[in-house]
Amino acid sequence: MTEQIFRTIEKFIPSFLYKFLQPHYHYLLSLIGAVFYNFPSKKLIVIGVTGTKGKSTTSEIIYRIFKEAGFKTALANTVEFTIGEKSQRNYFKMTTPGRFFLQKFLSRALKEKCTHVVLELTSEATLQSRHKFIYLDALVVTNVSKEHIERHGSYENYKMAKLQIAKEMLSGIKKNPILITNADDGELQIFRDLSISKQFTFSLKDFSPYNLSTEETSFTFNNRNVKAPFVGKFNLENCLAAITLATSFEIPGEKIISAISKFKGTLGRVQKIEMGQKFRVVVDYAHTSDSMKKLYEIFHPKGPQPQGPPLGLRPSSSLICVFGATGGGRDKWKRPEMGRVASNYCDHIILTNDDPYDEDPQKIVEEIKKGIEKKEVRIEIDRRKAIALGLSYAKENSTVLITGKGTDPYLMEKNGKKIPWDDATITKEELRKMLKS
Repeated sequence: MTEQIFRTIEKFIPSFLYKFLQPHYHYLLSLIGAVFYNFPSKKLIVIGVTGTKGKSTTSEIIYRIFKEAGFKTALANTVEFTIGEKSQRNYFKMTTPGRFFLQKFLSRALKEKCTHVVLELTSEATLQSRHKFIYLDALVVTNVSKEHIERHGSYENYKMAKLQIAKEMLSGIKKNPILITNADDGELQIFRDLSISKQFTFSLKDFSPYNLSTEETSFTFNNRNVKAPFVGKFNLENCLAAITLATSFEIPGEKIISAISKFKGTLGRVQKIEMGQKFRVVVDYAHTSDSMKKLYEIFHPKGPQPQGPPLGLRPSSSLICVFGATGGGRDKWKRPEMGRVASNYCDHIILTNDDPYDEDPQKIVEEIKKGIEKKEVRIEIDRRKAIALGLSYAKENSTVLITGKGTDPYLMEKNGKKIPWDDATITKEELRKMLKS
């Protein structure tokens, strides 16, 4: 609704006036929302999670740990809105929702007697002041890498937008806020340089030895070997971020381990689709060259192998990759980069539609194709047909990776048109057809 209002206003007023008024409008909405709901974050322990990647998974693991520890906890992230035991999908196609919704969510959490709230926060949210008047007790920063460059004007501006969340926490009303950062990410030094007294870092080396496979991850915590039913080094880092946050809140180690061992993964994040087929099918949100590379490395034939007995399926005999470039009109720089990564790892590449907005989807995939070398590429703009095509290439022990959308509930097309969508559901439907034929 807000997006449509802005589209209409933009047509009738000069661009310089629009750009001047927009931030004031966003700030005013945030203030009104907070006043209307009586600043609920003042009375809750609020944990923010930000970063380029891993926010949704990290926030969900934190939520599960606090729940396991006996705290009634609420969660708002890209995937879901949960208060206690009541949960609903996030259909806004917006990680950090609008100001009134978020303040209402916090107010509801307070009325339902929640003590803790976990919020996923984005750089876009800072541009629109959605983080204003939400007082954080702790902030977890998973990582920072190149993303949303065109939206922010530069990578430096993007980092500063993330940093603004930490600065707001520091200048807020909560005493002794906690900052958690990834010590292995040098880009986060600007966060560590802030005068936040209670800072904690996490690093892979602090949880060694660890072992990665295509079926599970194990690592050392509290002098114990912990097995977690998720895959990928990036998911291990997300888990370690959550552990470090929980430890800073003095949650007992056994509660942390119990929550992690029960965690099956986040919807749309390395989500395995199993319908009885003899090959792997994975749906994931990966929508940058870096996140695609990290995902491909897990299932690539030369990727990480488990130590000891094999776990489930053998390593992939081939990779079939179905993807597009999300965000028409934005981040065009990353398109050939995504193509280069795919050509390095994938045996079969199918390029398809992924939120073109007002841009020609054929033009988008052609720009991705420019980065692909020495690999056959199929272009199928119809995303359903592209998924079916990817599945048709699979043989025993192949892996089909369908990336870019994750749990995104819509395909975004011209003039703000939304087509209801869910990669996992569509994939199951196409798999079912294949297995019946």
